Amino acid sequence: LRWKFYDADDYHPLENKKKMEKGIPLNDEDRIPWLCTLHDILRREDTCRQNTILACSALKKMYRQVLISGPSAIESNQPEQPGGNPALKILFVHLDGPMDIIAGRLEKRRGHFMPLELLKSQFDTLEPPSAPENFITVSLEKPLPEIVLEIESAILQG
Repeated sequence: LRWKFYDADDYHPLENKKKMEKGIPLNDEDRIPWLCTLHDILRREDTCRQNTILACSALKKMYRQVLISGPSAIESNQPEQPGGNPALKILFVHLDGPMDIIAGRLEKRRGHFMPLELLKSQFDTLEPPSAPENFITVSLEKPLPEIVLEIESAILQG
């Protein structure tokens, strides 16, 4: 697609990374500033008319709203910023799969700060997207080329 790509993990503050390395799950207080930083990146790219892909574990609906609207979403719980910038148009791709498949992929990752033992806490926190959120769900049980094709098709269809 020739879109700009960001990995949200690259933007975690050192404190978050240290916490995860110790096997301590992040909470909302840990995640919100990180998500606001990611929103700022997405807003900047949108202002420059740069299409962007962000790999991010936006586990809760509120987290996705922060990505769309920034800090105002926390207080208003709404996707629009009153008197501010309009909400970003984001297609969320929910990669859905059983814990054992995801655990197998995590085990193959080297040099990453999130240990396998935090996976259960992520599943416990997960609020899968639902209407009226703009999302697609893609099964991780498909072969990687099929997953990529399904995501690309959804993006190109707008």
